[in-house]
Amino acid sequence: MSTAPDTPAEIAPIPRTDPPLAADEVTMLRSFVDFYRATIRRQCAGLTAEQLRTPHPPSTMTLAGMLKHLAYVEDVWFSVRLRGNDPAPPWDTVDWDADRDWDWNSALTDSPESLATLFDGAVAASERILDEVVGQGLDQEVVRPAGHAGHGGRITLRWILVHMVEEYSRHAGHADLLREALDGATDL
Repeated sequence: MSTAPDTPAEIAPIPRTDPPLAADEVTMLRSFVDFYRATIRRQCAGLTAEQLRTPHPPSTMTLAGMLKHLAYVEDVWFSVRLRGNDPAPPWDTVDWDADRDWDWNSALTDSPESLATLFDGAVAASERILDEVVGQGLDQEVVRPAGHAGHGGRITLRWILVHMVEEYSRHAGHADLLREALDGATDL
């Protein structure tokens, strides 16, 4: 990822569609994940590199780190765990033992454009995987369950989708606070 001048992020706000009030389980879960992905994108839209890198003390969390972290989460759960693929770049070369928070920390030198590209690419890859596997049902188990402490048993696609709703909604709340502290924007 490259460092770029302090230019506004190229993360275009995308329409955010409310999840349906009644739908089958797959549609409901995917709709909530999509809703929160859009929320994160909206919280980052139009911000400069400096703004994306600005924490709200005492936290060290930044919107830049959040975008990169969520791109990593997308790759880990859908490609690596569910499908059994090797991690995609840049995750394939990270020394996680040297920096457990590499995704959050390394984002501070990434340009808004590279963060947007990484995030959008990870989401698109996850969507392609979901489109390929969802017909096999929500009870299908991951290929690589190891590495997720505390879940010693089976992990299913249903669990992953519920986890992604939790992961995104938790970070969307963080993003609300960070964005409001940056420029006063609310209700994004």
